[in-house]
Amino acid sequence: MIHDQHDHGASHNHDHAPAGFGKAFAIGIALNAAFVAAEATYGYLGNSVALLADAGHNLGDVLGLCVAWLASELVKRKPTDRFTFGLRGSSILAALFNAVFLLVTVGAIAWEAVQRFGSPQPVAERTVMVVAAAGIVINGVTAWMFASGGKTDINIRGAFLHMLSDALVSAGVVGVGAAILLTGWVWLDPLASLAISAIIVMGTWRLLRESLGMSMAAVPGHIDPAALRTFLASRAGVAGVHDLHVWPMSTTEIAMTCHLVMPAGHPGDAFLHDLAHALADRFRINHPTVQIEVDAHLACAFAPDDVV
Repeated sequence: MIHDQHDHGASHNHDHAPAGFGKAFAIGIALNAAFVAAEATYGYLGNSVALLADAGHNLGDVLGLCVAWLASELVKRKPTDRFTFGLRGSSILAALFNAVFLLVTVGAIAWEAVQRFGSPQPVAERTVMVVAAAGIVINGVTAWMFASGGKTDINIRGAFLHMLSDALVSAGVVGVGAAILLTGWVWLDPLASLAISAIIVMGTWRLLRESLGMSMAAVPGHIDPAALRTFLASRAGVAGVHDLHVWPMSTTEIAMTCHLVMPAGHPGDAFLHDLAHALADRFRINHPTVQIEVDAHLACAFAPDDVV
């Protein structure tokens, strides 16, 4: 926190590294890379274009996991003279990458499905079902390893959605393979692909919206700027609030800066420490910076909409 000039309060903690998921990333990448190799092999031997295409899709998801893992490690880097916040923003870029990559992948799947409506292709049902069943297990286990972090870290949520979407695709493939085996209706394959694509888009849209907002330094969705301003203005001795800015430093950390006009004089470090704890508890702001000003005239010098 800043008071008078720019001296941080003693209780302020800059170490807010997200919970480690390194083991989950390592296991997930290893399992999925092995599955891609097996899927490509069986697709080639079984003359299954569907399996080969899905192997390419899963290879992309391995790349997505690698990007998310890299970002989760980069956020732990210490600040430097050039990157004064460290590399925390890399987790936001990774989440945005995964959201865009998922949507591009879904677009490719949907395009292939539409083309297959016009020219249905024979499917090696039994081979496809067995390999897809293995995919359900592998992707399901990997998604489960990331489930606990998806609620608080959208970078981890991106990895979770990648694996969950693959598990859904695999489940759909098993179901379609069984249906085609029983009925011979090959058009069920592209129909199921379109349905699964729609489900993935609905799950990914929020990730895209949030990661894009974070990359533009938008106020996090759970924070009401007006409520935050009111909260700050209601502190004892505060006559005005201006230059209020709130933005995500990473997918797990939120920064805030503001000026508080306090005509009675500086309230002391205890005020700043209590304010930091209250901001963390009520708004999940874990990197607040506050400048105290004693000139009461400054309270009227800034427009009420001087808030980001």
